[in-house]
Amino acid sequence: MARHARNPRRSAVVPRALAALALVAAVGAGAAVAGTGLVPWPSGNKQADAQASPGPTEHATTSSPPATPTPTPSPTPTPEPDSELTIVATGDLLTHMAVNTSARDGDGYDFGPLLAPLDDWVAGADLALCHLEVPLVPEGRGPSGFPIFGAPRELAQNLADQGWDGCSTASNHSVDLGFRGVETTLDLLDEAGLGHVGTARSEAEGAAPQVYELERHGRTTRIAHLAATYGTNGMPVDADKPWSVQLIDTEQIVEQATAAREDGADLVLVSIHCCVEYVTEPTDQQVQIGQELADSGVVDLVIGHHAHVPQPVARLEGGPHGDGMWIAYGLGNFLSNQDGACCSSRTDSGLWLTAHVRHPDDGPARVSEVEWTAVTVDRRGGHRTHALAEIADGGGSLSAEEVAARHGRVLEAAGDEAPERTEPTEATGPPPVVVPRPR
Repeated sequence: MARHARNPRRSAVVPRALAALALVAAVGAGAAVAGTGLVPWPSGNKQADAQASPGPTEHATTSSPPATPTPTPSPTPTPEPDSELTIVATGDLLTHMAVNTSARDGDGYDFGPLLAPLDDWVAGADLALCHLEVPLVPEGRGPSGFPIFGAPRELAQNLADQGWDGCSTASNHSVDLGFRGVETTLDLLDEAGLGHVGTARSEAEGAAPQVYELERHGRTTRIAHLAATYGTNGMPVDADKPWSVQLIDTEQIVEQATAAREDGADLVLVSIHCCVEYVTEPTDQQVQIGQELADSGVVDLVIGHHAHVPQPVARLEGGPHGDGMWIAYGLGNFLSNQDGACCSSRTDSGLWLTAHVRHPDDGPARVSEVEWTAVTVDRRGGHRTHALAEIADGGGSLSAEEVAARHGRVLEAAGDEAPERTEPTEATGPPPVVVPRPR
């Protein structure tokens, strides 16, 4: 992160003020000020004035006008520097049973070692958002995999320990364990201090965004996060709890985003879980959803999930300031058991999205640019996650040739509208405050 240069206006004011003070001192002493066109004021000594300035009679005297102090220019106030911060987001966190086996730790589970190679990438973000595609199991129930997912309860705390600040939870697997699974997931995320959005335990919670507050340079940047899914794989949502899972309705999302801004949000992010799996090119539905959100003028960034393969990062016309809105159509997989052995070879990797935010002292916050980083899962190497740029010579079970092949596939999918980032960012201030959603 680039540092701000010293304010040039302040640097220029100080020499001018010193010069003015020197000029006043010289003139007050009766010195000639060559080349200035200024005439020194009389010294105020009547005898010296009479000798230097003959009067019409011997009784004539010369009166000295009162000295008028030359005002010293006030230094130009140094404006507060722009707040600059980064938001990172990752793809699908999908705990197949083989992944759970790799995380097995005695009588429990610890996903920390699987996630550890990306620790610096999480720590370097000002706001880190994951996508928890699966519910966490209620107490007394063991983990399960496809098609009815239930992730180990320890996962929530493992994510918090790595440095994540919150997760979107709206997906086609949100109600795999029914409403009890929804409640359990959000309760455990709360206990871990993580934000969440996309599923809810009450109607009020379902209507509210997850808000994060970041303090920088004496001011607060409020970021609101919304999330929605295309459906729930035919799994029933309780008829009396339709708000327990947010379904994609762009009109409703726009209303929520508008309300969030009216409540003080500086930025609004929307996570969308849609539409067709294992397809790199965005579907017409994805493009339509993205453009409708861009046209609304109240959404700053769209983060896509569900395809399990990387999809393009693009800038759409519209946005809150009329200069475009970034969308990552699909971030692929973050943690899963998928690769070419079961599915498309592109499922072994994903995108790590980095959005740069600038919030000036005298203007609105905006997403100034985005970058992407290729990340992968070493399925045969204990499901450890990696940034491909950091293992270019190979790592775990992956040879340099395999790493290059995976990177090439991600590069092709991401497109050329946003640049690639190959090293972590650095956080610019303290962690965000997670504002609890109403219950």
